Amino acid sequence: DRSRRYQNWTKFSLSADLLNRPSFFKMVKFGAGLTWQWHSHRHSLNELIPFRLTYTKLLNTTAEFDETMANNPAVALSFRNQFIPEIQYNYTYDRSFSGNQLTYNLQLIEAGNVFAGIWSLCGSNGEKKMFGTPFSQFVKMQTSVVYNHGVMPGHRLVARMLVGAAHAYGNSSQVPYSEQFYIGGANSIRAFAVRSIGPGSFRPDATNPNGYYDQTGTFKFEANLEYRFPIFSYFKGALFIDAGNVWLLSDDEKRQGGKLRMKNFFDELALGTGLGIRFDMDMLVVRADVGYALHAPYETGKSGYFNMPSFKKSYAFHIAIGYPF
Repeated sequence: DRSRRYQNWTKFSLSADLLNRPSFFKMVKFGAGLTWQWHSHRHSLNELIPFRLTYTKLLNTTAEFDETMANNPAVALSFRNQFIPEIQYNYTYDRSFSGNQLTYNLQLIEAGNVFAGIWSLCGSNGEKKMFGTPFSQFVKMQTSVVYNHGVMPGHRLVARMLVGAAHAYGNSSQVPYSEQFYIGGANSIRAFAVRSIGPGSFRPDATNPNGYYDQTGTFKFEANLEYRFPIFSYFKGALFIDAGNVWLLSDDEKRQGGKLRMKNFFDELALGTGLGIRFDMDMLVVRADVGYALHAPYETGKSGYFNMPSFKKSYAFHIAIGYPF
């Protein structure tokens, strides 16, 4: 129904994506979906996707990539050609008060349940396929809260906490690779490169250049704190500290130490700090961040909590568009 105060939307979408890693693989993804978007009140935005169908296919791979997949069957299953039929709901609460801002987001995804039910009613047993290709079946949840506090004019203290989990079942033994969690990089734990930590305390063989494919998980926790301040004109600065990691919700013998265990939770949180500079024109923000790692969740050869092996190997540099959160 139309609202006099807010615009509500019905959207139809078609998409095509090509992911090309020249030394490893080329993957294509096609998608189609229907979205309903409406405001329940001025601070709340609801988005329901009653149907979205995605098809992923590996077009070609290299010998190095094939060898990595052969050594990691669980990761290989997440790369298989498959349909992903999804129902998704997103909720965003965004409110400003007394110079502060609170933003809460919740994302819920279920994939394959309706298809699995229809196939079962038709008498299909075992792995269920559509047009000769299996479809994925999983559930996924991610939620985050961001609090932006005004300290003084131009100075902000911004905190974020994020938790996510995904679980495959029924027609799938692994969550699709595109739906798994990873951590590190310009919008995450900035003291570490993207996909360079996790799951848990697992660390791939340093001699394997393709090891980062293993570094995804089905559970994610992240916490960030950033102090933003003006420098001059359009230039602003930031001091930050980030912590987090990804884990597996089930054992994988090829990734020892990757399963989530609460007794190891805090030891397996990567921790880093750093500083950044932003060129902020309101409509465009370009930023550069230098992160310094304080604690790695894996064995580094150095004892104690601050276990980075050397000062010069503890840095990561990132350039990005927009604020990280």
